[in-house]
Amino acid sequence: MKHQDMINEQRSLWVFGYGSLVWRPDFKFKRSKVGYIQGYKRRFWHGDTFHRGDIDMPGRVVTLVEDDDACTWGVAYEVTGSQIEDSLKYLNVRESECGGYITKWVEFISREDSHTPTLALTYIATASNPIYQGPASPEEIAAQIAVCKGKTGHNIEYLLRLAQFMRRYCPEVEDDHLFSIEAATLALEPYLLVSKQMM
Repeated sequence: MKHQDMINEQRSLWVFGYGSLVWRPDFKFKRSKVGYIQGYKRRFWHGDTFHRGDIDMPGRVVTLVEDDDACTWGVAYEVTGSQIEDSLKYLNVRESECGGYITKWVEFISREDSHTPTLALTYIATASNPIYQGPASPEEIAAQIAVCKGKTGHNIEYLLRLAQFMRRYCPEVEDDHLFSIEAATLALEPYLLVSKQMM
């Protein structure tokens, strides 16, 4: 079955977010659940020339990279009825047109019901995207994040709010990639004051 046909047949649709969607979905939904997907790791490997950076200074945002041994925590939102079309129209602009992400079906596992995976739609940026940044050291990524700003706000805000979400809702999860970049960014002293003002 084609991707769009699967969406059209849904009376209820789950959307999994693992980046800015965890704290700022900005679309109406019926309910949300914290949980994870398996087989993917979250990485600050995608470039952003709109929301958290610009053409001259692209920001760094997260995408999912396939890894059989990994899992990524985030939030899944259930949309129903007219919310399905409205949310997908909004997300198509936010994530695909402005962010360069493509859609993919994944199995979401809720923290409250770990025995029943739910099919969910998520957004992934791949290496084929022209603004894909790829791997770099935490220090290199931090230096880039610390100075970038886009139409949605400072890149550092994106990083800190994601780290804040993980500590608040998934305190048992060790996300070394995320927290090492956060530590490297906060070690850049000129930006400590900015980060405190944002939070």
